[in-house]
Amino acid sequence: MAKLKKSFLLRIDPQVYAALERWAQDELRSVNAHIEYILREALLKTGRLLKTKKNN
Repeated sequence: MAKLKKSFLLRIDPQVYAALERWAQDELRSVNAHIEYILREALLKTGRLLKTKKNN
């Protein structure tokens, strides 16, 4: 079964996007995947997302 993901529009400052794009390239990720990674790490760090096998 394919994993479903929520789609949404994100309005972002062009300079912030450019910085995220460079960072994502450094980490060999797409900008979308890198934004999701950053958000997941922040949620885990603040205890707002339970740690699961997938998050390891």
